[in-house]
Amino acid sequence: MTQGFVAQYAAEAALQIDGVVSLVPSFAVALKEKAGVVHEGKGIRVIFDENDDNTVSITCYPVVSYGKIIPEVAWLIQEKIKADVECFTGLNVDNVDVYVCGVVEAEDRSDTAASKKGVSEQ
Repeated sequence: MTQGFVAQYAAEAALQIDGVVSLVPSFAVALKEKAGVVHEGKGIRVIFDENDDNTVSITCYPVVSYGKIIPEVAWLIQEKIKADVECFTGLNVDNVDVYVCGVVEAEDRSDTAASKKGVSEQ
C-alpha cells in the first residue's frame, strides 16, 4: 500500500468534516504540482512505521471556516481520518496530528439558501 493511497482516504475524510474548507499542500507537493506531477491526498502526510508496515502516522493541514471552534474541528478530523483509514485500508493508525494552517470567512449561504427555497416553492 502506498502513501498516496492512504493520503487520499485521509484527505477525503478530512474534507467531509463541517468547518474544513480545504487542505494545504506541503511545499514539496506544491513544487511537484507545478512540475505537472499529480499528487493524491494533498494536505496530508503519511508516514509508515519503520518497524511495522501495517501502522501509519498521519498529519493533516486544514484551513478552517471562521466561526468554528478549532479544537472541535481538529478532534473531528482526527476521529474521522483514523476511522476511515483503518476501515478502508486495514492499517493501524498510530496517531493523527492536525495543524490548522488558516481560518477563512465562510461565504454567506443564507442568500443562496433563500433563493433556492424561493425557486423550489414556485
